[in-house]
Amino acid sequence: MQIRDRNLMPVWEKIQSGERLTLEDGLRAYTSGDLIGLGAMAHAVQKEKSGDAVYFVLNQKIEPTNVCVLACKFCDFAARKGDPHAYEMTVGEILGKLTPEIREVHITGGMPPDWPWERYLEIVRSVHDRLPEADIKAFTAVEIDFFHKKFRMPVEEVLRQLQSAGLRTMPGGGAEVFSERVRRLLFNQKIGAKTWLDIHRTAHRLGIPTNSTLLYGHIETLEERLIHMIRLREVQDETGGFLTFIPLAFQPGETGIKPAHRFTSAADDLRTIALSRLMLDNIPHIKAYWVMLTEEVASVALNFGADDMDGTVGGEKIAHDAGVPLMIDNTVATPYLCRPIESGADIVVHSMTKFLGGHGNSIGGIIVDSGKFNWANGKFPELVEPDPSYHNLKFVETFGPLAYMIKVRVQLLRDIGAALSPFNAFLILQGVETLSLRVQRHCDNALKVAQFLESHPEVNWVNYP
Repeated sequence: MQIRDRNLMPVWEKIQSGERLTLEDGLRAYTSGDLIGLGAMAHAVQKEKSGDAVYFVLNQKIEPTNVCVLACKFCDFAARKGDPHAYEMTVGEILGKLTPEIREVHITGGMPPDWPWERYLEIVRSVHDRLPEADIKAFTAVEIDFFHKKFRMPVEEVLRQLQSAGLRTMPGGGAEVFSERVRRLLFNQKIGAKTWLDIHRTAHRLGIPTNSTLLYGHIETLEERLIHMIRLREVQDETGGFLTFIPLAFQPGETGIKPAHRFTSAADDLRTIALSRLMLDNIPHIKAYWVMLTEEVASVALNFGADDMDGTVGGEKIAHDAGVPLMIDNTVATPYLCRPIESGADIVVHSMTKFLGGHGNSIGGIIVDSGKFNWANGKFPELVEPDPSYHNLKFVETFGPLAYMIKVRVQLLRDIGAALSPFNAFLILQGVETLSLRVQRHCDNALKVAQFLESHPEVNWVNYP
């Protein structure tokens, strides 16, 4: 391992000797300019824990309502009852989003003032009845505290009733950052660190595993990020109930906390993933949440300490409400197995060289635009303002929902010159005609391998979705 920054060597020596990192160690690593060395250290720790395994799940996000009694400054999702964009889903609408292949249903949302307790239980119970084998991961600590106060039940009783209805695990949302300074400035109506941690302790005591999160990239300091991790580590020492830690990059949207286009940098994302793996020595998995990191950064994060990519995340709305398009690379799954636009994706890309073509004789790619995303939301001036390189054309004004796709076609392709020859296009079309046969054969073969391994006396477990 090559570590260029000598200041990282004491940290690496501690890790090798099994010594726990302190706040000072974390700050030294966070402020190091040797990002590659830091990533190599985190990757080595991850390899010790989970080897080459990368985890994901076929999951569906359900946000039953965006109506909420809170008004947190960083949230573009919440609405007041009666707002034009407010919505409340029925149980039937929720069940309509579930398909048999789903293995996890993630339920979180707003906290409306008038829903009865039985409505929440009915949602969990109905999802469990529809998909009895799926993991129902439902309700953040903020929502559990809301139920406890609104319905005058102890937290333990709230969790017991949800558990009886079918809840298996709890998400880690609502932690934000364990800083009273930040809480007072950005979400003073929300629970603080003590309540969040106590609710998760209670869940662990009842046998409900949970996730943990950190919302970073707003007004918090590096020291506050690290103190957050250390407090999670201390609770994990007590309970062992945290499954995964998920650093969530702040989405500025229209919150006013920072300019809408000021997202976290890829370097900051990777550094935070790496520090998470090094500091949280007792939490099994670190998740690279690709919806907020982008697929490209999330894939690099697998070499920076992450070993979990979350999942298909159908129905994700929070990123959308921050004005960010959901882009999916569907090269491996192919349209035969996965149709991301039906699950809320805005843009889908494929490499046609691989499964679509099936032969590797032609290099090509395809972009599919759902035509649903609002490119005029103020975050994409290059699509709204006059383009001097194309006769001062305003793409959104002229083409509406097709603005992005038209700009890609007439400007990007013009600039880089990429084009398929007729013969290459013919070869790819020939491959597409047999796509369903080939992918089904791949699936059948994979199932046979999984069945063989499952019955083998030397194999302890097999994970086949």
